[in-house]
Amino acid sequence: MTTLPQPKGLLMDAMGTLFEPAAPVATTYAQGAAALGVMVSPDQVSPAFHAAYEASSPLAFPDLSAKSLEHQEKEWWLACVQDTFQRLGQPLAPSVLRQLTGQLFYHYAQPKAWVVPEDVPRCLARWHRAGLKLAVVSNFDSRLDSLLEGLSLRSWFSAVLISSRCGVAKPNPQLFHLALEQLQLSAHEVWHLGDTAVDVHGAQAAGIPCILVQRPKRTQQPTHHQA
Repeated sequence: MTTLPQPKGLLMDAMGTLFEPAAPVATTYAQGAAALGVMVSPDQVSPAFHAAYEASSPLAFPDLSAKSLEHQEKEWWLACVQDTFQRLGQPLAPSVLRQLTGQLFYHYAQPKAWVVPEDVPRCLARWHRAGLKLAVVSNFDSRLDSLLEGLSLRSWFSAVLISSRCGVAKPNPQLFHLALEQLQLSAHEVWHLGDTAVDVHGAQAAGIPCILVQRPKRTQQPTHHQA
């Protein structure tokens, strides 16, 4: 077995690695839809949402102003929610679609929508004491900035790389290269921690060892992706 050299830095995924949904995503979608008169079960929503998310274009928009970026992020999630309900056989009226997407987008911008696994703060503190440089590398949008602050995680990180803002998403290795530039480290000096195949494939493409995070799943725990 090959022993990895001690790293000087760690790159980390956000959703599913640093924090997780407080309630199953499919349940939150179904409850939001029911409040608008659209009845679907979480068991129906879950596969439809996963399929819609996987079929979506990368959540990455190069060369946009902050105002334009937020608009584009919301439109991206609107398309994903629209596809989800089309796959359920319940296409939403435009007004209902925008209202539901807006409510979901706002909900998942709130720290209360997420939980931080108990091992995360402990590990971050230990790595910080060890002198490791830490960065977040996430396929997410600009809501991540305030979420990291609200969950008391932001202070541990020297850099936060978000796909929508950087204009490139994992598994494209360029997102990792951007993180390395900010940490002023080389690929052989860092490890990446993530929980999905895009983490593994992206890190490997960048020449970075990837440690796959696999926690025991909580009851009805969904994928870490969200609107």
